[in-house]
Amino acid sequence: MKAMFITGNKHHYETVYTKETRAELEKTIDFIDPLFDVSELEKRKDELCDVEVLFSTWGMPELSEDDIKKYFGKLKALFYGAGTVQYFARPFLKCGVKIFSAWAANAVPVAEYTVAQIILANKGYFQTFHRNTDDRWTGRDKRTDFPGNYGNKVGLVGVGMIGKLVAKMLCAYNFKILAYDPFLPQEKADELGIELASLEKIFSECTVISNHLANNPQTVGMLDKRCFDKMLPNAAFINTGRGAQVVEDDLIDALEKEPMRVALLDVTMPEPPEKDSKLYKLPNVFLSPHIAGSLGNEVSRMGEYMAKEYARWAKGEECLWQVTEKMLETMA
Repeated sequence: MKAMFITGNKHHYETVYTKETRAELEKTIDFIDPLFDVSELEKRKDELCDVEVLFSTWGMPELSEDDIKKYFGKLKALFYGAGTVQYFARPFLKCGVKIFSAWAANAVPVAEYTVAQIILANKGYFQTFHRNTDDRWTGRDKRTDFPGNYGNKVGLVGVGMIGKLVAKMLCAYNFKILAYDPFLPQEKADELGIELASLEKIFSECTVISNHLANNPQTVGMLDKRCFDKMLPNAAFINTGRGAQVVEDDLIDALEKEPMRVALLDVTMPEPPEKDSKLYKLPNVFLSPHIAGSLGNEVSRMGEYMAKEYARWAKGEECLWQVTEKMLETMA
């Protein structure tokens, strides 16, 4: 089996697919030299034509159907050691190439990050946190403004892979979880122990709302004034999904109206925000630079997922993380 690593970022190749993971793959696969620059496709055309399997990660180049047919005529499968495949997958699928993604592996740190923020938010941590630019001490008198983490309502907007993981992790707490997801069957909601609800109900009743909507044209601007104006006075909005789902002017307006509301934003649109954005200036906005997903040692989990998925595929066993064209309609 001829295979190759392809990505525009050598660092990601080395960290996602560690020496140990590459060594494991090399026991059964004949690898040619990695491709880090798509300008070399033509120069390497003769050796690429025998490649049957590609491994990639962040930095995967976008190739057209013509490119795939011209340079990778024998390609059967692409294993992507990262999350979303939306930007490059369709031409491969149309050429009959199977695609597998480590989106499930990348979902783990996002869910962990989200749950950590939910737990802190319910304690009023972000509203009472003492910043070194502020000499005011909130003090103990504000403790009763927040519900804590027992018997409280938490809202999930979108229950895909990450939303499901968050729901499962929250089972360790005594929460009532409300969720909005028109694609989630009632039986699956019952299995997860969540109540399906409208966006209006979630934003008006939950002290923490976390966005996990898929990033597609149907969800752009879905979270707007109708939602944010209904937030409770001490509520927190968490976004570790994508910034495009949020009408940021409407969120900013809601935060200005109720200063005890907070927004915990790991993603924005654009990213980073414009230099004059109020998101930098509002004291009840907490920005992080898209760190919820895999980073540091966490990224190697994605390469391990793809190595194991390849082993299942090569043996003809049932695979866990295949992505189909139909799935692209709703997944992140």
